[in-house]
Amino acid sequence: MSAITAMIENNPYFGAGFGLMGVGLGATMLRKSAQVGMILFRRHYMTTVEVTCKDKSYDWLLGWISTKGARKTQHLSVDTKFVESESGKISTQYNFQPSVGTHLMNYKGTWIRVERTREQRMMEPWETVQLTTIGKHKHLFVDILEESRQLAMSAMHGKTIMYTVIGTDWRPFGHPRQRRPISSVVLDDGKSEAILSDVKEFLSSQNWYRDRGIPYRRGYLLHGPPGCGKTSFITALAGELEYSICVLNLSDRAMSDDRLAHRLADAPENSIILLEDIDAAFVSRETSAHLEEAYKGLNRLTFSGLLNAIDGVTSTEGRIVFMTTNYIERLDPALIRPGRVDMIEMIDYCSRQQLREMFRRFYPGDADARADIFADKICSLGVPISAAQVQGYFMFYKTDSQLAIDNVFRFKPVS
Repeated sequence: MSAITAMIENNPYFGAGFGLMGVGLGATMLRKSAQVGMILFRRHYMTTVEVTCKDKSYDWLLGWISTKGARKTQHLSVDTKFVESESGKISTQYNFQPSVGTHLMNYKGTWIRVERTREQRMMEPWETVQLTTIGKHKHLFVDILEESRQLAMSAMHGKTIMYTVIGTDWRPFGHPRQRRPISSVVLDDGKSEAILSDVKEFLSSQNWYRDRGIPYRRGYLLHGPPGCGKTSFITALAGELEYSICVLNLSDRAMSDDRLAHRLADAPENSIILLEDIDAAFVSRETSAHLEEAYKGLNRLTFSGLLNAIDGVTSTEGRIVFMTTNYIERLDPALIRPGRVDMIEMIDYCSRQQLREMFRRFYPGDADARADIFADKICSLGVPISAAQVQGYFMFYKTDSQLAIDNVFRFKPVS
């Protein structure tokens, strides 16, 4: 047996084979050990945060990285935006962001590896940003995300953002608008103050609702002739509350019961949900049952689906919904019952008080007596006049209030 062992040991081919196998086995073990070691190192001594493009903080983070993070990188992508100045002029703004790839940045003395990736999923681009640093620095990423949010909010300070549904997400629509003072929308005496007071009371009464088991949501319906200021008031109210506006189009062919419920549930925080011309989406079951058949099949949204989304077991709380209509008599009573619509206000043609106040605001240097003369002359015509008509009329006489008074006969319909 010893002779056989000695022969194997003295065989150069066999020895070389075992040597090569040993080297290969050793290299494999070293590689596996390095992989396991790296996994353990990353798990216990590195912190990684991934933010996907579906997350609300994704755009905030990219903006922050562009301005305060990896601003020294030379590998950039361009995000072109149109910005409205206080004068109303639209200017083009080019924002440079770190392009797809790997970048390094230093934040509060800590080096962070930034990796931005992009791929195609379900016919839509899918992007992620991954932040990695050595050490347990979870608090550092919390600071970064909070700074990103504050930076984004400061850029939108003094502006109202309009959101619409594009695909399956809420997306900003158009340019952020300068907030409109609520005093610039003149409603009949006390109506503006009543709605504003009710909304503010609702926003400060969450615990009151919770203690009494009442769903924490509020619905409003503004109705009246077109051009009398319904949408303008809602826009001004959003500016007063520092809220955004989410516009839902119920006539969209792609709108369904499930989709409506999801859009109401994932609407951006601090926003007013606006359903304009609600009468155009559904007709009353009591007065126009024959028309319901004509509308049947135009979209997948049902009337019961709308009711459940507004006031059903799956409806969300902490929500403010405004509906507008020119024809309240066409609305189904089930839609405007208490719990779905909590406050109904009619925004009608201009009253004498409105005409007087609009004149004073358009011509601030004139005496109140001239405003009274203008209001009295308009009222003597006996013609219903909307706020939009009055505003358009004032535009013809922007610099001469006397001409505005002398030409009120233009409101009288031609016989």
